[in-house]
Amino acid sequence: MTIKKDNSESETETKTEPQLTDLPGIGPAVASKLESAGIYDLMSLAVMSPSELAEIAGVGAAVARKAIQAARKMLDLGFQEGTEYARRREDVHNITTGSQNIDALLGGKGVESRAITEAFGAYGSGKTQLGLMLAVNVQLPLDKGGANGKAVFIDTEGTFRPIRIKQMAEAIGANPEKVLKNIFVARAFNSDHQILLLDKISEMIKNGEPIKLVVVDSLTAHFRAEFAGRGMLADRQQRLNKYLHQLMKIAEQHNLAVYVTNQVMANPAQMFGDPTTAIGGNIVGHASTYRMYFRRGKKDSRVAKLIDSPNLPDNECVFFLTQAGIRDGVVEED
Repeated sequence: MTIKKDNSESETETKTEPQLTDLPGIGPAVASKLESAGIYDLMSLAVMSPSELAEIAGVGAAVARKAIQAARKMLDLGFQEGTEYARRREDVHNITTGSQNIDALLGGKGVESRAITEAFGAYGSGKTQLGLMLAVNVQLPLDKGGANGKAVFIDTEGTFRPIRIKQMAEAIGANPEKVLKNIFVARAFNSDHQILLLDKISEMIKNGEPIKLVVVDSLTAHFRAEFAGRGMLADRQQRLNKYLHQLMKIAEQHNLAVYVTNQVMANPAQMFGDPTTAIGGNIVGHASTYRMYFRRGKKDSRVAKLIDSPNLPDNECVFFLTQAGIRDGVVEED
């Protein structure tokens, strides 16, 4: 399996995409300072305040204001007609989950780029397995349900298993070593490290890596452990909110898909029905474009329920965890 980028497309991007140094008052030295602070493109600079830019770049307030105004003008950040917005979304791509049932649940083609797809559920419900499956499938060609790209896997709980990647790769007839090589894995040891890793993703993309998927497994584990108790709830939610906005910003800027898993707890106030509730409250709920609840079903099956989406009805489907990955049914061996 080979990952390649269309040469003509690459040349067009190189010619047309403005750089930080194209802005007034931003020379190579100042651009280097900005990149050290995780600001690699015009969009990151355009949404800053003049005082914030002045402090990071070491320039005057007037220079900072002029650079920000120039960046906003280049990017055309005003309103646009709905038809123009629809045209801009034509480059959105999807990554198959390996299950036609889950793909259909998500609109027919799988996990969408420029969006955050969240799966929450108890341990063993299949959340991590879907993340691993997507990291393999993103490398498939576009006509096979992939994005012809690479994946980043941010592992906060020690769940990444190379052996599972190899099993899934073999099942689709791909070279296991090549598939594994195209997945960048980082073990995040605390929430600060987890946040820092997002800056690294933008840096890797700038350096030419065709990253089309970011997996965070799990989103809330470190935030939940480090900000324990009601007294720290506001701080936790504030940091989590900022992190989610950074994820969405990366997804939008680089047209990649973001898949996050989330932990759950039992809601003691729930008198009837399933008391399972996702961690993170409304902060995570509002940030996630597509939200699925995973649970165990009958006869070793799993159930995925779509509970939030901007354009799809609530629905649910059945899938199975097999050695080959996420599938619609269990394949019986002779």
